[in-house]
This record gives sequence, C-alpha cells and structure tokens, in this order.
Amino acid sequence: MDNILQTVDLTKKFGPHTAVDKVNMCIKQGEIYGFIGRNGAGKTTFMRTVLGLANATSGSFFLFGEKPSASSNRKIGALIEAPGLYGNCTAYENMKRFAILFGSTDEEIKDILEFVGLSDTANKKVDAFSLGMKQRLGIAVALLGNPEFMILDEPVNGLDPAGMKEVRDLILKLNTEKQMTFLISSHLLDELSKIATKYGIINNGRLIDEFTTEELAERCRHRLTITVDDTEKALELLTEIIPADDIKTEKNDIVLFSHIEESARLNRLLVENGIEVSGLTTEADTLEKYFMERIGV
Repeated sequence: MDNILQTVDLTKKFGPHTAVDKVNMCIKQGEIYGFIGRNGAGKTTFMRTVLGLANATSGSFFLFGEKPSASSNRKIGALIEAPGLYGNCTAYENMKRFAILFGSTDEEIKDILEFVGLSDTANKKVDAFSLGMKQRLGIAVALLGNPEFMILDEPVNGLDPAGMKEVRDLILKLNTEKQMTFLISSHLLDELSKIATKYGIINNGRLIDEFTTEELAERCRHRLTITVDDTEKALELLTEIIPADDIKTEKNDIVLFSHIEESARLNRLLVENGIEVSGLTTEADTLEKYFMERIGV
C-alpha cells in the first residue's frame, strides 16, 4: 500500500510549550486511522499542522509520497471541530456556496448530498437540522473536489447514539465504496473501535504507541485468570495440556489465553490434585482500558 501521510519528527511549539513533539506517523492508503488522546494531548494541533493551517516548528511531513503542495492539498478533505455552516440556508445552498471554491458542478453537489443521505432536505434550513445531520453536511462539504484523504477532528462529539451511527456508517461507506483513507481523532474510544483499522495514541504531544486492529485484538484478547495457592504445582499440571506460550503467571494468578471455555474442567483438574482454587475469572481488556494503561492512568 502507498503512504498517504508520513511525518518525520514533526514538531509544533507555542512559545515554551511543545504541543506536538517529534511525531513519526504513517498512514497507508485505505486505512482508517484512529487518533487517540486526552483533551490537550496535541491531536488538533497535529491535524492543523498537516493541513497547513499551522506551520511546523521543525520536522517534516509528506502527503501522497511527496512534500506538501497545492496538488496534494487538493486531494484532502477536512472537518476540524464544528462545521462552519450557514444556518439560514438549505443543505444544497450551503454546498453551492462552498462549491465555488472547488469549481464543483450542480451534478456533483446532488451526488454528494445523495451519498451522505441529505438529498431529501431540499427546503429544510440547516438551523433545523439535528447535530448528526449537520455533521454529515460538514463531511459533504469536505467531499467537494473528490478528495482521497479525509481528516476529521472529533466527528461524533456531542451526537446522540443515532447521530453517531449515521456518521459512523457514512465513514465506512466512504472507505469501502470510494476507498477513502481517514485520519480521525476521538475521545469516544468505543465508537472509534467500531471503524478504525489502525490506531495511534498521543500523550503530551508525543506519539507513544501505534498498532493495527489485529495487534489490538492480540493485546486485549480474552483470558482466563485462575487464582491458586500453589502456582508452581498448578503450572506443572496445566502445561501438560496447554501450550506454554498461552500461559503466564502474576503472583498467585495463572493467566490462560487458550482453553478458556474449559474453565470447569481445569478447575476440577486442579482441585483433584490438591490445589486450592480461590478464583476463576474471564475477561478481555477494552480499547479504553488499554489506552488508560498506556498513558499511565
């Protein structure tokens, strides 16, 4: 896959404060990159810098394999914070105003409005739109010019569950039907986990971790924790039927990453061999828990 965005030690300072600190990020074509961080961690500043809305203090970045240029910038759509819409205008009228900047035709406007599910709002003013509809219209504006890469800053912030689903479905539709690549920041990790294919965690301006959905599943996989009075003896028994790579110990706990569905049989095996079992729990880490652990909370 081709690189859509690559940053090299990208840094942005505001006086003595370093908002983005030597970030090295790589987003490949077709990925939905979930950008995770607390408020003030540097997500929005990073996005604004990549979009050319803020000048980098040091470092560099490449778009579509080349240094930023007018040509590469035309391939990017963006929605940073709340969409700047005209409340007393309809969706079409809003699109028409922004289309002047892109030279877009009426046919393109109508196609985009149909694609985002707003083609039936011809006479409805944006002031009467739900928040979810306004976000979809904001994304529709960002789609003018047929971009290949979309940067969205907190696109579901403040939306109700129905609005979140509308925006989420639209992102997935753009990704699958138009092969669009995304960089999406969000603090709503459960929502992000439903669409992202790759993640980056930023903390105090530094990108502290990057991983794919598959790597996250491995790190947060289901496990069975057995609390015993004799871990050494229990290990001898369990390693006869469970691969050693699927077992680890934590004090008086033995953690299994396979044979989880056989907890009753394993419990009986241990008890019958004189080992006292005081606990059996099954769990899996969530993205939120993993995130909190990585930022030290």
